[in-house]
Amino acid sequence: MAPKIDNRPFYLKQFSLYHHSAAMKVGTDSLLLGIWIQPEKAQRILDIGTGCGILALLMAARSGANTEAVELDEASYTEAKQNFLNSPYSDRLFAIHNDFRKFAQQGNQKYDLIISNPPFFINDMRPKEKTRSNARHGDELNYDELCTGVVKLLNPNGRFCLVLPYDESRLFSTVAEKHGLYVCRKLLIFPKRGWQPNRVNLELTIEKNTDPATEKFVIREEDNTFTGQYIDFFKNYLIGLD
Repeated sequence: MAPKIDNRPFYLKQFSLYHHSAAMKVGTDSLLLGIWIQPEKAQRILDIGTGCGILALLMAARSGANTEAVELDEASYTEAKQNFLNSPYSDRLFAIHNDFRKFAQQGNQKYDLIISNPPFFINDMRPKEKTRSNARHGDELNYDELCTGVVKLLNPNGRFCLVLPYDESRLFSTVAEKHGLYVCRKLLIFPKRGWQPNRVNLELTIEKNTDPATEKFVIREEDNTFTGQYIDFFKNYLIGLD
């Protein structure tokens, strides 16, 4: 007998969304990035590679900004668009089916905040499924192309926030600096207490910063229970953490 497919939406306290058709599902990376970002003062936000739309939805829930969400994969775009329409923020969320490289070349708008959970794991083992592979790797959008587009679309005082594997973040930071983007804030993410970080959230600006603010976030204790830091961070968003 074939396993039953779970098509229920993913519920947060502010909204729910479907993520079954998108190339990448809702995960800790996007949730942690979306809550760590400080969008409150932004008026225009751009989400690059929105997937099911989770980051854009979190921006809408946490600010009054208009958010445009670019997605190349058709199934992901369709799901994100429906999630936006079903949300309480439908008048401020706009899904765009396009390649980010073309979008950046053609676009004349400037954004106060650009966000992304981008293709990564450039040197990692590749999954067989093509749509998931494209979502996880830099084949469709490499770091040079990402930074080129961001610099073109970012307001002079704007910010660019993204999540990357820890090892890849060092390569990305080098590429970003060549394009005039500099890390001003970062969050080192540790999967378990006592382990090394495996992810990092980065915030970059056009203004050079020689001493970025560095924070640390530990997801689980050694006994695999969630840390108090994790519970405090997510309790206003995830159901069941009160």
